[in-house]
Amino acid sequence: MEALISSQTPQLVFAVNHASDVAAVRRAGQKLAESLGFDETRAGKLALIITEAATNILKHAQEGEIHVGPAQSAAGVGIDVLALDKGPGIADLAGSLVDGVSTAGTAGTGLGALGRLSDEFDVYSEGGDGAVFFMRLWRDVPAPHPCGVEVGALWTPIAGEDVCGDGWAVLCGAGGATVLASDGLGHGPDAARATNAAIDALARSQAGGAGEAVHAIHEALRATRGAALAVAHIDFGADELRFAGVGNIAGVAIDDGRRALVSHNGIVGHNMRKVQEFTVPFAPGALCILCSDGIQTQWDLGKYPGLQGRIPALIAAVLMRDFIRRRDDAMVLVVRRLNGPR
Repeated sequence: MEALISSQTPQLVFAVNHASDVAAVRRAGQKLAESLGFDETRAGKLALIITEAATNILKHAQEGEIHVGPAQSAAGVGIDVLALDKGPGIADLAGSLVDGVSTAGTAGTGLGALGRLSDEFDVYSEGGDGAVFFMRLWRDVPAPHPCGVEVGALWTPIAGEDVCGDGWAVLCGAGGATVLASDGLGHGPDAARATNAAIDALARSQAGGAGEAVHAIHEALRATRGAALAVAHIDFGADELRFAGVGNIAGVAIDDGRRALVSHNGIVGHNMRKVQEFTVPFAPGALCILCSDGIQTQWDLGKYPGLQGRIPALIAAVLMRDFIRRRDDAMVLVVRRLNGPR
């Protein structure tokens, strides 16, 4: 049975630069927990996670962002919290995660509490370059993971819009996973409708490859304003990734080296002139990174020691934090191949 993970589940983004912002993020998290059926104990843990993460931003970086949304996993119902800042970073990360250690004159329990309270926890920080924290809390005990991939994505609308025209989806099956990145033409509700139509078309599609999926989505988007769009199909048996893209979606596969994934000009749903499928090696542990044109293209994971081995959500968060253009909708999708469904 296939499982779909996508941007159609909402992600809330909050600027944190004042003590009042902590309560605002916490209230939004509690509302999300209620809507997902969290019991009082689990919802209380989420409130503590958000409070500690937001307070940590204010203490050490003065400002940052918190992203809160449903878990980007098909293993069960959960909530993901990402805290991003561009402060001084954490010089001794391992030491700072020990209770009683503080560089801000506090009790030193905040970072240790984040790890204890979370069911899944990861952090990335290099001195002078800020910090990114990832916390996941499950509603129930998660099921064995039905996908052979791990997913991490961030997406955010241009200032002044409530909805994002960029989006993504990952369709997981026993033999492989199909990855979609879409940038609806322009921004706002009409752009979002095009991207949501693309996600719906992928979920319905019986296409066996990336190129076939792009053609199927092209037909579904004719009634919309269209989109720049890319599809990557990960074949677990062949250890390959097959990619087809149209428009300005930047793609990279990182396996035994870095390979750019090339898209052709056009708009899916309208003037799509050419669809060409490219195949690259993609063994367990490999990464596929897809970005909309709201993200600058000159990033290099090699300049972030150890980041390539972190969970995909942290990779996506660092790229979003450091390379967002802020003059368009923006989206980063990172997918790592695992050894198989677990």
